[in-house]
Amino acid sequence: MKPICVPCQRFFRPIQIGFHFLEGMPIGDSGLALPGKQTPENWKPYKLWEGDKWRCEGCGAEIISGVAQEPIAEHYEPRFEALRQMFDAHFQVNDC
Repeated sequence: MKPICVPCQRFFRPIQIGFHFLEGMPIGDSGLALPGKQTPENWKPYKLWEGDKWRCEGCGAEIISGVAQEPIAEHYEPRFEALRQMFDAHFQVNDC
């Protein structure tokens, strides 16, 4: 079954299969790295993931679903930056 938007009572629709994104990690003192968009300067790329991007056609909310159990690459791997560039991954989740 497709994901469901509770406020709109509608199914989400897939808008991009194979959406590449980054999971962030705090830089230095993790107390300064507030989640989300609050302090993006206190976060750096940690893991590269792939999932599917969905949108509610009612309210426009977007979600990422269908993410693998393991990341494509992690920050310490020599290939991390090359893969990040190859997949054009710019969206970063800043949360722990």
